[in-house]
Amino acid sequence: MLAYSSAIDLSSSTLRFLSGLLAVQRRERGTCWRRLSADRQALLVLAHLRCGHTYAQLAAGFGIGTTTVYRYVAEAVEVLAASAPDLAAASRTATRRDS
Repeated sequence: MLAYSSAIDLSSSTLRFLSGLLAVQRRERGTCWRRLSADRQALLVLAHLRCGHTYAQLAAGFGIGTTTVYRYVAEAVEVLAASAPDLAAASRTATRRDS
């Protein structure tokens, strides 16, 4: 198997934001041990969402199984969705910005 480095054109604050959300979720759920840290999970998820890396590519690159990659991505999407504003709040924000 060949390994390669990849760059993601996102700010480090984006990585810290997602990593922080994941760390909070882990504490709330009482997750004791994970194969990857919250920082590495955030990097994995951002590589998938931004660059379109497949689960198989991410599994090989991070040294974990594809099922774990799937679970990590699903958890992160769930955390991001929970932190997103609802439709009414998004509409109010968009209306204020247009004014």
